[in-house]
Amino acid sequence: MSLIAKMFGGGKKQAQPTPGEAIQKLRETEEMLEKKSEFLESKVQKELAIAKKNGTKNKRVALQALKRKKRYEKQLTQIDGTLSTIEFQREALENANTNTEVLKTMGYAAKALKAAHQHLDIDQVDDLMADIQEQQDLAQEISDAISKPVGFGEDVDEDDLMAELEELEQEELDEKLLDINAPSEELPSVPGHKIPAAQAAVADDDDEMKELAAWAS
Repeated sequence: MSLIAKMFGGGKKQAQPTPGEAIQKLRETEEMLEKKSEFLESKVQKELAIAKKNGTKNKRVALQALKRKKRYEKQLTQIDGTLSTIEFQREALENANTNTEVLKTMGYAAKALKAAHQHLDIDQVDDLMADIQEQQDLAQEISDAISKPVGFGEDVDEDDLMAELEELEQEELDEKLLDINAPSEELPSVPGHKIPAAQAAVADDDDEMKELAAWAS
């Protein structure tokens, strides 16, 4: 058995992990690698500080610090590549898991739709719609019959009614013409007796005439 097979449990039949479990494992691995990357970053900065401090004083110490720094940086590069691979794999699993759930939901919906339609037949639907239309037509006929007047005015001829209406209009027109040709009303008569103001004026005139005759004699 190969080493890789031994590492991944070759020869033993293991339960197949679910997409959710695999995604969780990948996330845990990502967190572990990110922590290690932060640790290596701090080591790189520490070795860089040692190299700067001993650059002119102790070159051997500075060179050893730079070697360790290069080694840490190489590990960081490897971790970055691994993180990219894991991230890609996790995203692919998440998309596959989402598609699986969507397909399951669509499958459930399809089954429910099939169950809802299994007792329906297109001919039955057509018959049902025809029955509904027939009942609607019958209801309309009943409404029309109920709203139609019964026993009053059914035997009246429309032509006779129109002729009678024309006669009434002609009579009204004749009456208006007679009112126009009739003599106007007499004005109120003037009273025959003199009104008090007129009598006073006549009396004054008589007095003046008497006075003038007396003066002339």
